[in-house]
Amino acid sequence: MDRSGSVAQLRAVVAAFARTHLGDDARWCVGLSGGADSLALTAVAARLRPTTALIVDHGLQAGSADVAERAREQAIALGCVGAHILPVEVGSVGGPEAAARTARYGALRSARDGAPVLLGHTLDDQAETVLLGLGRGSGARSLAGMRAHDPPWCRPLLGIRRDTTVAVCAELGVTPWQDPHNSDPRFTRVRLRNEVLPLLEQVLGGGVAEALARTAAALREDTEALDAAAAEIRIPAQRLPIADLHGLSAAVRRRVIRSWLLAGGACDLTDAQIRSVDALVTDWRGQGGVAVPSGLSRERLFAGRRNGALVLYRQPVA
Repeated sequence: MDRSGSVAQLRAVVAAFARTHLGDDARWCVGLSGGADSLALTAVAARLRPTTALIVDHGLQAGSADVAERAREQAIALGCVGAHILPVEVGSVGGPEAAARTARYGALRSARDGAPVLLGHTLDDQAETVLLGLGRGSGARSLAGMRAHDPPWCRPLLGIRRDTTVAVCAELGVTPWQDPHNSDPRFTRVRLRNEVLPLLEQVLGGGVAEALARTAAALREDTEALDAAAAEIRIPAQRLPIADLHGLSAAVRRRVIRSWLLAGGACDLTDAQIRSVDALVTDWRGQGGVAVPSGLSRERLFAGRRNGALVLYRQPVA
């Protein structure tokens, strides 16, 4: 295995990631879909440490159980010490892609048994994520893309192109599963991959995916520095006095507001929503509260301004 070009390259990348981020952890899991990225990662990971493959069966396609079983067999053949199929029920909140992602991460988190989980996201995935964030106007946090190490999630392949994982599978003689969803133009990410990125590469003369990944890395550094600055500010649990926000830079102030909202039960906040709440501080004209997303089913969560402070309150769903 070590003598093969692409395999040796991938092995070196994963080993370096492990030394930097995981230290002496004795074992890890890998999220395996059966596609080229996760299959190549599984093959390399299994030669480095005791590896358990976690295979999520979303049940969204005919024959998904057969695909999962084939991935389980491949994982064992590649040297994994264990391979578990995790059937999930995919909801509808946030659309099909978001709902599948929520179900997948929940299953992986429950099954990892305290071990870190390696995920097969590549540089191409990072570039697509940045473009999605750019198109949605989601702010620097979204443009910063995926973290390489966001415990328990580990993404050692964020600097590796997708064609390298395909080459690894070819060198090892394993056949990856071709997910039909990856060519279905109904999914935004698929159109970015197959239409938008190739056009950008053509118009801008190549290197676009790498440039987008570098942009994500730079924004990630800036975002984490600003998050650290905001984290030093004490945030009251209930009322957030407007006076406490005066004198803060806009970037830090909005991060304080975001943390306060999340602590109060908000979730999946967008940059636009945070800015709307921020306007209650910077552009107060007596306006009403701002609805923010939450996990509530029978009530809606609002942020408003009352008696010189930001407050959270609930209203029943009509």
